[in-house]
Amino acid sequence: MYGYYQQPQRNTGDFLKHLFFDRNVLSRLILINTAVFLLVTFVGIFSWLFQVQTVTGLTPLGSLLALPSDLHELLYKPWTVFTYMFLHEGFLHWLFNMIMLYFGGILFLEYLSEKKLLWTYIMGGLTGALFFVAAFNVFPAFENVKQIAVALGASASVLAVIVAIATYVPDYMVHLFLFGRVKMKYLAIVFVLLDVLSIQSGNPGGHIAHLGGALWGFVYALSLRGGNDFYGFLYKIKLPDFDVFRTGKYRKFNTSRPENGRPLSDDEYNKRRAATQEEIDKILDKISKSGYSSLTKAEKELLFKSSHKN
Repeated sequence: MYGYYQQPQRNTGDFLKHLFFDRNVLSRLILINTAVFLLVTFVGIFSWLFQVQTVTGLTPLGSLLALPSDLHELLYKPWTVFTYMFLHEGFLHWLFNMIMLYFGGILFLEYLSEKKLLWTYIMGGLTGALFFVAAFNVFPAFENVKQIAVALGASASVLAVIVAIATYVPDYMVHLFLFGRVKMKYLAIVFVLLDVLSIQSGNPGGHIAHLGGALWGFVYALSLRGGNDFYGFLYKIKLPDFDVFRTGKYRKFNTSRPENGRPLSDDEYNKRRAATQEEIDKILDKISKSGYSSLTKAEKELLFKSSHKN
């Protein structure tokens, strides 16, 4: 499958509003990461002023949220297997992860639903946590540092999202500065290889966690292509409805001008286009399980109209 990724043009204010405050999973993930980063940074400023120090070298709040590799400490801080994937203590670390999350998330939502994005982010992070803790308690190379080593950052979750979409649509083309058009599968391979080759660097735990996230994204996307969805039971969990444009049983992708004749803005166009994605995804899942003949007339009509607008 071939596609071409190109962001619509918008001014900075509209872009930031879209980035942080759209009612969708991607914006909420970026907003949560950003809010945690700012909170930890402010706490860090006050802890520095009062000379409050921690064993890990992180801020007091960062130490509370970071994932420890020591099993005894993890027993008393089990929430960290989840909180670490939203924690950043460096501006560049946060910035790079959010850029990659936005890039990967936009592509992910071109083909898959918001719920799949959310659970890929979370499960990728949990798998990264498992790889990190297991590595530091199994390999002798980490014996002297496992009692103080911690993991933090969204990188494992982000790499799960990127590898998942690269596996699901491996021939999708993206345009990279200086490199030109590159297939997603090659981009994902480069990311994974960089982590493998960097394990002996100053951040081995982080790179091992990244590989855990990448593995989850790869396995999950393969299962989707085979007609299986690991997240089936997770969809029963009630989540907030991020879409305020639901107008009926199916949400229509309608790019025609409003009755007042005013052209659609970039945000309006993108919202209308994204509005039908979840229903299309459900229809495709139904086809993979029961065949095209199992679709209702309304489902066939929606799928037909969507295919002729892409």
